[in-house]
Amino acid sequence: MNSLRRNALRARRNMTSEQRATASDIICKQVIASREFYAGTTIGCYLPMDDEVDTRDIIEAAWRANKRIFVPVLRAKKEMFFCEILPETELEQNSFGLWEPVRGVLIAPRKLDLVITPTVAFDKERHRIGMGGGYFDRCFSFLRHRKNWIRPKLIGVAFKCQKVEKIAPNPWDIRLYRVISDSN
Repeated sequence: MNSLRRNALRARRNMTSEQRATASDIICKQVIASREFYAGTTIGCYLPMDDEVDTRDIIEAAWRANKRIFVPVLRAKKEMFFCEILPETELEQNSFGLWEPVRGVLIAPRKLDLVITPTVAFDKERHRIGMGGGYFDRCFSFLRHRKNWIRPKLIGVAFKCQKVEKIAPNPWDIRLYRVISDSN
């Protein structure tokens, strides 16, 4: 798992800023055109770090469509919550360097319709490797034994260079509903 994570991170970091911008634009357009985005009214979406898929176009499209956007907020005991952001929301960096709202309305993860999920590596079976903290897997653990996927739908976004042949999932890993990359 660690070597897959390292290799996928290296591949992502080796992209030029122009390649990342072009690929992010392709990915965002696919997300915005998806039936899941169209149908959703409460959307979770991460605020991007330097070399991640830039999700700001998704956030802005959601605001234009009068959808509510919630971003991950990390707390002690490795807990993750989702806090609403608006265009005027004040942000600050947490101890991991992630941008978070200073204040805002929290929502229960079960009430989100769609969650745009950061992805370090993915395979064709929709297994995902994240940064290794387990925040998403813990937050959405209620999805693990669900037979029918109602909500939220976790859509991983990643660059095609982050696709790997096979990820051997851990028992606690939550499979993505769908993955959107610049090669879909």
